[in-house]
Amino acid sequence: MKIVDAKVVLTSPGRNFVTLKIETDEGVTGLGDATLNGRELAVVSYLTDHVVPLLPGTDPHRIEDTWQSLYRGAYWRRGPVTMAAIAAVDVALWDIKAKVAGLPLYQLLGGASRERVRTYGHASGRDLPELFDSIRARLDQGYQAIRVQTGVPGLKRVYGVRHTVDTAAGPRPVVEDWDTPAYLRSLPKVFDAVRQEFGPDLPLLHDAHHRLTPMQAARLGKDLEPYDLFWLEDCTPAENQEGLRLVRSHTTTPLAIGEVFNTVYDYKTLIGEQLIDYVRSAVTHFGGVSPLRKLFDYAAQYQIRTAIHGPEDISPVGMAAAIHLDLAVHNFGIQEYAGYTEATEAVFPHAYTFTDGHLHPGEEPGLGVSLDEERAAAHPYEAAYLPINRLQDGTIHDW
Repeated sequence: MKIVDAKVVLTSPGRNFVTLKIETDEGVTGLGDATLNGRELAVVSYLTDHVVPLLPGTDPHRIEDTWQSLYRGAYWRRGPVTMAAIAAVDVALWDIKAKVAGLPLYQLLGGASRERVRTYGHASGRDLPELFDSIRARLDQGYQAIRVQTGVPGLKRVYGVRHTVDTAAGPRPVVEDWDTPAYLRSLPKVFDAVRQEFGPDLPLLHDAHHRLTPMQAARLGKDLEPYDLFWLEDCTPAENQEGLRLVRSHTTTPLAIGEVFNTVYDYKTLIGEQLIDYVRSAVTHFGGVSPLRKLFDYAAQYQIRTAIHGPEDISPVGMAAAIHLDLAVHNFGIQEYAGYTEATEAVFPHAYTFTDGHLHPGEEPGLGVSLDEERAAAHPYEAAYLPINRLQDGTIHDW
């Protein structure tokens, strides 16, 4: 079997997705997700101009060799653009291999370690009544664990609260507001109210989204301990891995980190010193199934669990790959799942299912996801950016 062609499909059924389709001389095709939110065209160019020309004539079954060739052979290693492009190839080749075997991908990863995959959903509100309504809506959808994000008094637009975002900003980034002291004062009160309303048993999560210093993160983790969080996510920019030593020494609140990480080197100190409890990288941004499985095996040696990044900007192709990994690895923790628009579901028909707050990849050979190229073409690319964040005095801050 040989690869005869590969192409990149860019579509925007509600938001932009980059998909690689690899074709073989035996008619078996594979899909990979290369979406990099806000920088999609950079990955399209990387794939189209530099990776796709290398694929025809190669053996699709040589997944590890192809991965190493794309990573080491380019000389310029790591980074989100490079790793998203490599991920698309890696996932598409796993899709092909599993289809040839006539098995769902998780079977090639060692088979199922559980019957289904627990997820968490997103709830948010500008104030407590709106937040409570959002939590109830997620519970009605079947979610059994909830990420809680709220407005901050005095701020107009903040991360994670949809209704505070100015959607009329056009092709330029939305500017959100930030005030760390106000946030640190208000958030424990929010979780106190949520616990009083929904009781002690509902798993609650929160994303600080890289905005705190290690000392501020340590304070927040300590202040949230009475509310028994499932985790505090991205409490401080973790490029400074050593900063987590301070956070860890001051709080027992579980910590989750890694959605912006691209290789195992980003985790070396965090895992080796057991400074976190969950690794958060996505298949799409970490180079694919192959390296992410290796990361999970490394983390397992330290009793650290998985929590694959799963927002709406990971396409159903990337989501399916994540669910197959979730079902197979022993140290699974939880899967983020925000769901998709009807238009996205139509462009990417899939076998995976969501029932009672849990996902299952299905039993179709391969990933169990297809691409309707005609429908994809009906949704052309639309320039879009992630927001940026500024302090009250106008200083740019971490988003």
